[in-house]
Amino acid sequence: MFDLTGKVALVTGASSGMGRATAIALAIQGAKVAVCARRLDRLTELVAEITSKGKEAIAIQMDVTKKEEVEKAIATTVTTYGKLDILVNNAGALDYSPFLEMTEEKWDLIIDTNLKGYFYVAQAAAKEMVKNKWGRIINIASIASGGVGVGMAQLVHYTASKGGVIGLTEALAAELGPYNILVNAIGPGGIDTEMTKGADIATFANRLSVKRMGKPEEIAAAVVYFASDEAAYTTGTTLYVDGGWLAN
Repeated sequence: MFDLTGKVALVTGASSGMGRATAIALAIQGAKVAVCARRLDRLTELVAEITSKGKEAIAIQMDVTKKEEVEKAIATTVTTYGKLDILVNNAGALDYSPFLEMTEEKWDLIIDTNLKGYFYVAQAAAKEMVKNKWGRIINIASIASGGVGVGMAQLVHYTASKGGVIGLTEALAAELGPYNILVNAIGPGGIDTEMTKGADIATFANRLSVKRMGKPEEIAAAVVYFASDEAAYTTGTTLYVDGGWLAN
């Protein structure tokens, strides 16, 4: 079950946190993995860890806000492994800013990274996937995405970007379905990563059924499901992995 042998995956934001855990999980299940991020030194260490387990991976330095770097990364992956089957759009930015003080620069940083970057990578990846009439695109959204009753103060730009990710996911699922490309999203709750180190953990605890922060590996497990043949009848959906936040 969840065997990814013979598949080729690309993970953005793979230098730490959920992206790193996801790259390892996909490799363990048999996929060849291109790990992408801005911090090449971190990626090199990750590739060393994956190859030490007898699996295959390559490191590609890439900034998702730069279209030319995205297209080069996709091309490098296909040149190296012959195709691209799985994309995990994970790269993200987080910034706490009061709305009345939010600058255009901060708005643009979050939207360009969390939404426009997803568009760049998904489009470039899908152009390769259609060639083989098989693909999986997994977008990392958030519980802070609007539409499910979760809008968070000081995260207007972040919430708007993640709501956009869910809309992007649903629209891509409709458009790419005829090519057998399935598109789904995961909405993490409070996950213990570098990005959330400054978060107020007590704020989460009051609404959680599982009284702890989530682990990156718990998001990676959901990604593996969406990437697999077992998810062949699932597309256009968002799976919230949130410790019960929305239930409460």
